[in-house]
Amino acid sequence: MAGRLNSKVAIITGAGSGIGRESAILFAQEGACVVCADINETAVQATVDKVISQSTAPTLTGKPTAVAVVCNVAQEDQVRALVDRAVAEYGRLDIMFNNAGIMHPQDNDAMTTDESVWDTTMAINVKGVWWGCKYGIAAMRRTGGGSVINTASFVAVMGAATPQLAYTASKGAVLAMTRELAMVHARENIRVNALCPGPLRTPLLMDFLDTPAKKERRLVHLPMGRFGEAVEQAKAALFLASDDASYITGTDFMVDGGLSAAYVTAEGVTQSQPPSSLA
Repeated sequence: MAGRLNSKVAIITGAGSGIGRESAILFAQEGACVVCADINETAVQATVDKVISQSTAPTLTGKPTAVAVVCNVAQEDQVRALVDRAVAEYGRLDIMFNNAGIMHPQDNDAMTTDESVWDTTMAINVKGVWWGCKYGIAAMRRTGGGSVINTASFVAVMGAATPQLAYTASKGAVLAMTRELAMVHARENIRVNALCPGPLRTPLLMDFLDTPAKKERRLVHLPMGRFGEAVEQAKAALFLASDDASYITGTDFMVDGGLSAAYVTAEGVTQSQPPSSLA
């Protein structure tokens, strides 16, 4: 059903690539005006150009389908300015998609992860979400409600096979923050949900899984036998942003190819293979 976000205004952070870019395109196609934010000016402008070229849905009269804002989500003043820009441009805010995040290439286990890696990861992945919720929710209160979507991860509920301690801890924090804010604002028509992607074929993860061995260590745990695609996450975010999800809040919305439901890996198992050691 088209037009699920007609007349709505959305902010998407981390919109320069991956989930953020695909979500910006999809949200606009469904009728939203989208404020695309990213620390990379060239990348976020490319997203806006693509959104405008691909969107045919009607938007707010006289307003562009999308605008680009350069924003470092680890800086409170920049996130505040981002929300202010959205309200100044479009008059309201209905959807806050706190999607920006990093997976530092030097992130490892407790013994080898440097404090600077930890601090940088927490500043972007946790504080960035906090600032987005703080100012996004304040704007939504003024117009009667909205939907907040925070990008967490499957590692928020289970350990990662490849050590990435700071990232895993940060996404656990995002999930806990999401649940609490959902309860705090449940009576204000403000829904807060966490999107929990599984391993995706995006530059963020592929740069981290930079050897065939690392990629295989992830793939072996995926029942579907493949990495997910950013557009598959965007479709889940669209659902959470829309009124179709009007009775959904406080969830860890898993879009992970079955990974978090798996007891053992699917490697080497076929549907026709009988149990081999029941006798």
